[in-house]
Amino acid sequence: MSPDFTAATGASARGPRATDLLAWYDRHRRVLPWRALPGETPDPYRVWLSEVMLQQTTIAAVKPYFERFLERFPSVEALAAAPEESVMAAWAGLGYYSRARNLHACAKAVAEAGVFPDTLDGLRKLPGIGAYTAGAIAAIAFDRQEAAVDGNVERVVTRLFAIETPIPAARPEIRLLTQSLVPVERPGDFAQALMDLGSTICTPKRPACALCPWMTPCEARTLGMQETFPRKIKKAKGIERRGAAFVAIRSGDEAVLLRTRPPEGLLGAMAEPPTSAWEGGYDVAQALLDAPLDARWKRLPGAVRHIFTHFPLELTVFVARVGLGTTAPDGMRFTPRRDLDEEPLPGVMKKVLAHAFDPKPEAVKVPRGRPRKEPQPAPLLAMAEPAPEPAPSFRPAPKPTPRIQPVRLSEEEGEPEAHDALPPPAPRKRSRGPARRT
Repeated sequence: MSPDFTAATGASARGPRATDLLAWYDRHRRVLPWRALPGETPDPYRVWLSEVMLQQTTIAAVKPYFERFLERFPSVEALAAAPEESVMAAWAGLGYYSRARNLHACAKAVAEAGVFPDTLDGLRKLPGIGAYTAGAIAAIAFDRQEAAVDGNVERVVTRLFAIETPIPAARPEIRLLTQSLVPVERPGDFAQALMDLGSTICTPKRPACALCPWMTPCEARTLGMQETFPRKIKKAKGIERRGAAFVAIRSGDEAVLLRTRPPEGLLGAMAEPPTSAWEGGYDVAQALLDAPLDARWKRLPGAVRHIFTHFPLELTVFVARVGLGTTAPDGMRFTPRRDLDEEPLPGVMKKVLAHAFDPKPEAVKVPRGRPRKEPQPAPLLAMAEPAPEPAPSFRPAPKPTPRIQPVRLSEEEGEPEAHDALPPPAPRKRSRGPARRT
């Protein structure tokens, strides 16, 4: 760390060393589908694709999407030449769908230029590439001495320097500190090492400080307050919105009525069954006024719930069976059920269709105390069984214990054990009949 930087930021001169982190990374680096092995040259297309996918998403969720995406679009040229609908369908389920549209636009720009830009400024000019993504691609793919600051890195750096300023206000300071740590040699490995450290050691809760290569210079650990960083301002929860979703199923081929959302805004250019507006005071009792066509709509029990970044959503699902000759309204289409996987359906709409084909009732809240045993539902049109006879009001006398006869053994068999021996029966007195009254 330079003296000028130390004076400007107030950071301790005895700070974390990149060599310690790189030595740890060489022993513990993770093997990931998009990460080049030691000695291999990173592929800019894989690096760029993975960094865009990993925004606001976990590694576990991205892995299967990344591999399927590469099979479908093995190069940036193949991605650029693909129709937007195919790109959105391959992205469906990853969320934040504006990333997919920007990804497609970026691929077209790179394919037209013939090569990825290899500088931070050149990368920032591409669609959908911000400061973090540009820094990550420049460092990992082109070995540029640039910082890549994601959520994991923010957590590590705020703990290293005990930064009291809450996020997001602290981000310029975090970027400045991170950039000061990037070494001239192996900046790409350093960027990935810092991400791995935040993912596996410097976790949000219960960080494994004893295993951290930067345990000694970490100021938050010295204070015993590592779990309290980074400081954050709690976000206010968004107001819940409600609406209705209409799933029209065509008889014969089980095709489902779908439409494409507007290209801009939430879930832009994604497919969905027709829905009403999503409003805080939506009246489900008037939902049929928003139905896309005239049909015998049936309201399903329960509801579909989904949480977006800024608000939770609850959708009541209506289902109708329509004839094979039914024409789709303007701007809509019928998609056979077997082809729904090819549609760019976001996660919330997949939930709607799953609920339509296999409705789940609302969970009944059980009162506190001893739970009541609910009777089993009787089959339709089952004949009523006769009511059982009332129990007698008297207490029946217990049955007499049967008399056990003694065991007789021959001399060859020997005598029975002592606890099995029984006394001989008492002689019976002959009955003289009932007594006469005098």
